[in-house]
Amino acid sequence: MAQTRATVRKAQKVSGPSFFQQPIHPLSAISVEDFSVAEVRRILESADALEKEDPLRRMKRLAKRRVALLFYEASTRTRTSFELAAKALGADTTLVSSLSSSIEKGESLKDTGITLKALGAECIILRSPYSGGPYVLARATGLPVLNAGDGMAEHPSQALLDLRTILHFLGMRASAVSEKCLRSVTLTICGDVLHSRVARSNAMLLPRLGAKVILCGPVELLPDAAAAMGPGISIERDFEAALRQSQIVMMLRIQAERLAGLELDADEYRSRYQANAERMAAHAPEALVMHPGPIIRGMEITSEVADGTMSAIAQQVANGVPLRMALVERALGAAKGGPR
Repeated sequence: MAQTRATVRKAQKVSGPSFFQQPIHPLSAISVEDFSVAEVRRILESADALEKEDPLRRMKRLAKRRVALLFYEASTRTRTSFELAAKALGADTTLVSSLSSSIEKGESLKDTGITLKALGAECIILRSPYSGGPYVLARATGLPVLNAGDGMAEHPSQALLDLRTILHFLGMRASAVSEKCLRSVTLTICGDVLHSRVARSNAMLLPRLGAKVILCGPVELLPDAAAAMGPGISIERDFEAALRQSQIVMMLRIQAERLAGLELDADEYRSRYQANAERMAAHAPEALVMHPGPIIRGMEITSEVADGTMSAIAQQVANGVPLRMALVERALGAAKGGPR
């Protein structure tokens, strides 16, 4: 995990007129580290306000502004919620995928970004299999870039909507967000942490608000070095011991597409790390259950837990639209004022 972050930071520092030509737009959302705690609070407050606003009035905020969704990887929740969010604000959207564009012919990310800008895109939402891709795109275009997941690096909007879900569970308002607002909260993230950009962004964000984050999983999917990500983060190999400490449990799927030949014993994994009804009832009956999706039912989580009364999985998905409305509106600015 530390190596991935170092790779991304190295990508930011590369310079030269032949490649990185423009500064990163200040209203981009590429990493959770882009946001101060105060900015996190403002984004969540904006999400609350936009969710409650009259839809017809809300559509005037970014009427006819142009947003491009550039998705090099398959996506259901993130792509759909970003698209619905932009349209709810009145923006025109276009989806560019690797299977229906010149990307399939070998066009570079830089040239694709330049093309989208020339066609009038004012903001680009990017999902890329390459860590650091959003920085490349932001430097190439000068446009605000919203990171919808880049390789094994980060997924900042997911971490923000997860935070919104956690606050709702705790009965807290967005206005309460501070460096100590989660000081009594312990969250376990269990599963394929090594390959999870969601785990990384949450582990980078939640401790800044006072939360304790326990990472749990087999060593193949969770190297010991992950504990060095920062204060407030620890590793616990015993899932049941982690559950007994936690008010919130976030399950992750095994990302088979990123395992690169690593073989795991599925039966052993389920026996040690699956969130099933018996285990949850015995060790964390009141814990909120989360999952960024897609869910592999019967592997990391059973249907009884995924669909149970303590599951917030559907609520996470629902929170994606207002949260991403806030990020798109932030990137393009209010209709009457430009960037804020």
